[in-house]
Amino acid sequence: MKKIYYRKLVRDKIPKRISQSGGKYAVKTLSVPSFKKELLKKVEEEASGLANAKVKSEIVAETGDLLDVLGEVKKAFRITSNELIKSRTKEMKRKGGFGKRLYLLWAEDTGYRSNEKKGKNESRNR
Repeated sequence: MKKIYYRKLVRDKIPKRISQSGGKYAVKTLSVPSFKKELLKKVEEEASGLANAKVKSEIVAETGDLLDVLGEVKKAFRITSNELIKSRTKEMKRKGGFGKRLYLLWAEDTGYRSNEKKGKNESRNR
């Protein structure tokens, strides 16, 4: 049978599911620093799944997956609920929410940078 190399963090029951379907696999247990690094990568993977969801059932499932991973991030990095509340309150005061449904088409370059990655076709002069 052909091997597929995933090289990513998976949920605890995934190896059992592979075995039950007749497959073989190889896993390793990560060190705490490696686990934290892979966990943060998993956030991006799950967020991408949510961004690509098309129907409500997919959106619900992907949101659940993302919340599970974020819960693990919270545990792994010992983030308290109070810390999150303070951070969210601070950001809400600073940036606001999404109630107005604003979609930024363009802005002059004032030096402000969001934390998102730039696409390969996006430039500062657009």
